[in-house]
Amino acid sequence: METIIKDEVTILFAGDSGDGIQLTGTQFTETAALLGNDISTFPNFPAEIRAPQGTLAGVSGFQLHFGSVEINTPGDNCDVLVVMNAAAFKANLKQLKKGGTIIANTDGFNAKDLKLANYPEGINPLHQDFIQEYKLHEIDITKLTKKALEGSGLGTKEVDRCKNMFILGFLYWIYNRPLNITIDYLNDKFKSKTAIIDANVLVLKAGYNYGETSETFNARYEVKKAPMPKGVYRSIMGNQATAYGLVAAAKKANLELFFGTYPITPASDILHELSKLKHFGVKTFQAEDEIAAIASSIGASFGGSLGVTSSSGPGIALKTEAIGLALMLELPLVIINVQRGGPSTGLPTKTEQADLLQAVYGRNGEAPVAVIAANSPSDCFLTIIEACRLAVEFMTPVFFLSDGYIANGSEPWRFPTESEIPEIKAKFAEAKNDGKHFMPYLRDEKLARDWAIPGVKGLEHRVGGLEKEDLTGNISYDPDNHEKMVKLRAAKIDGIANQIPLQKIDTGTEKGKLLVLAWGGTYGTIKSAVKTAREQGLDVSHAHIKYMNPLPKNLGTLIANFETVLIPELNNGQLIKIIRDKYLIDAKGLNKIMGLPFTVEEVLNKIKEMV
Repeated sequence: METIIKDEVTILFAGDSGDGIQLTGTQFTETAALLGNDISTFPNFPAEIRAPQGTLAGVSGFQLHFGSVEINTPGDNCDVLVVMNAAAFKANLKQLKKGGTIIANTDGFNAKDLKLANYPEGINPLHQDFIQEYKLHEIDITKLTKKALEGSGLGTKEVDRCKNMFILGFLYWIYNRPLNITIDYLNDKFKSKTAIIDANVLVLKAGYNYGETSETFNARYEVKKAPMPKGVYRSIMGNQATAYGLVAAAKKANLELFFGTYPITPASDILHELSKLKHFGVKTFQAEDEIAAIASSIGASFGGSLGVTSSSGPGIALKTEAIGLALMLELPLVIINVQRGGPSTGLPTKTEQADLLQAVYGRNGEAPVAVIAANSPSDCFLTIIEACRLAVEFMTPVFFLSDGYIANGSEPWRFPTESEIPEIKAKFAEAKNDGKHFMPYLRDEKLARDWAIPGVKGLEHRVGGLEKEDLTGNISYDPDNHEKMVKLRAAKIDGIANQIPLQKIDTGTEKGKLLVLAWGGTYGTIKSAVKTAREQGLDVSHAHIKYMNPLPKNLGTLIANFETVLIPELNNGQLIKIIRDKYLIDAKGLNKIMGLPFTVEEVLNKIKEMV
């Protein structure tokens, strides 16, 4: 049989929420990562825990782009569409390239499923003329799974849950992937549940053997390793990387990590991951609500721990008053916002970048805080460490912005060495026996005060949300003092610009016609679009901002080197407001508010239009 070498492949798995689509995609991803492929993924699932089975609203998807070349996005369109029922087919056919491959579970295209997917009576899309534009492979995966598990003693539901392993095994055969990585996962996942392990392994092998014995496919495919820097790699999701980064930051700062939070999609997995890491001295606290969660983290910081809280936009709204308290106390606090579609409950499982203005401005009074944004799943690790560094060394709350696309997506992550992780230096106040009163708001060259731990004799001081008198920390209603303290707190945040890197061009030249300026999870898509545009001879460059407040000192100078600035955002225009206000330039926007990331084509078309 012929083996065809492919540089890159995009597969979209789709089915009901109960079909194990996310697990199937994750396991293929893990295998691809361990085989040395570069990868990017996009999980897409409904908000309901178990949406109506067989309906369009209940479709769950997982898109995976893997290759032997540099991969920056999950792919605009897929080469292979795997569908477990008619609704999954209807919802995702538009994502398939013309001439692409469809692998369809025929059991999911019965009369009931076709009706639930809103197809006209008597119409099966797999048997229509348009299907000839694609390579269709009809397999009764449900029937073959049941046949493989005859005599296993498992009930109908348990057998049905194994069918995702059949399709996974089949795709492992098509793309020359080993089974052992998934078998090891199953053994670890279910451990004492021998019958479940045996059933899933048996069906996984049955899917692989079906490929061996079926005459449907006359070729297999191979995707070789990608040329990446030497090191030890694993596949990592954004929320995982954030959790590991928090632990690393606490160790580097020689502080205990306290994580006070309340569950919310899509941030909850950070809590789940940290709760497994108690052996690193991590304390996790699931509070009764968002306000209690952040209050506990402020209390932990007051007591000398690295206080961290997390949420998404709606929860951040509830935390706002307490963020102002942390700002007034001038205590280190890291606030994680994994952004999702809004407003209110909005689109809880879909991605958006609509909380930037909330992070920068969303508090009563003059209350500036530092804001930093990750740009990819693996970037969350070092970016959250930087957020912790700024919080500790400047004694201030710091926002860390991620989003649903980054949090749930995955990519290869090279394990860093200790020397690659920056030092974090906490500056604790020391009691002096000179007879003088302790001055809690005496500042260093960064305008940061010393961290005074309660209970230490000689470091007694007042805390609370009322305005502080300069130096003493006593309550003060003096108008001149209030203005002075407001200006000092703002100057401290502005001074962070002296401690962060200058803005660099990511792709392209430092001067030209068009600069694509962006932030957050749009990074991979924009990088790919700009790279393609430059290959087509267009004069365009790309810069991606990590430090959102304060902005890098040289950003204005860099922007001035270009005739036009394009700012793509997954919102209705937020960074563009900040850039126009600060630099007085007529930047142009590209906005998308669909709960979906940009495609490369969308950004590329806008670049062509502008250049």
